[in-house]
Amino acid sequence: MSDASRRRVLVADDEPRMVRFIRLNLEQDGFEVVEARSGMEALGQLRNAMPDLVLLDVMLPDIDGFETLRMIREFSQVPILMVTAKGEEDDRVRGLELGADDYITKPFSPRELSSRIRAVLRRNEMPPTAPHAPIRVDDRLTIDFDRREVRVEDMPVVLRPTEYRLLYHLVQNAGRVITHDQLLAKVWGYEYREETHYLRLYVNYLRQKLEQDPSDPKYILTERGVGYRFVDYRRPAGRTGSGAPPDADEKPAP
Repeated sequence: MSDASRRRVLVADDEPRMVRFIRLNLEQDGFEVVEARSGMEALGQLRNAMPDLVLLDVMLPDIDGFETLRMIREFSQVPILMVTAKGEEDDRVRGLELGADDYITKPFSPRELSSRIRAVLRRNEMPPTAPHAPIRVDDRLTIDFDRREVRVEDMPVVLRPTEYRLLYHLVQNAGRVITHDQLLAKVWGYEYREETHYLRLYVNYLRQKLEQDPSDPKYILTERGVGYRFVDYRRPAGRTGSGAPPDADEKPAP
């Protein structure tokens, strides 16, 4: 398929049958597959093969997938799709907190695997936008979408691609409430509309990086039971309403 053209996937898994299954189906979909049977081998292959995405199993024979993920994030922002056992919710949450972009649970179908991989790759490519002037939200926060640069108190803030996409859609609708479903569809994809925990986690990430007091946010406001609203910075008064406390319709992210 055209969107898989020349995309390289590093598969880190020590189960030969699973690796064969993944390779066969991904290659049929037009992906190139590189293999690693351990965490250390995955780290080496990441540097040598320069994949577009890593499919990383939690259970690896030397260092587990979580430690491998942590080590990867020390030097690379390559998209990572974690492979977890069915029903292991703690593993999924832990993977997302350590920097994974998504997860898929065993057993999975070839169609689900390809769909998840494409969704992650799509999220890591910001859509083309019309030229924007730098946005000065207030004396603390400035955003330049053309340069993909965010500064807090004149210091650059590094955002992961998904965080940036989420911020983009919030700011482009400043002063208006965007529902949970709308944000999930725009940032993660239509098939993720029920995955509200993704949204809670990434809103928390943004608040930790942008807000002076994440427990009392001034920029990304919670609208109870509905969604989120970015402060209307274009109005002289700045904030157009207090919104709900950040945990009013959500559990605080761990």
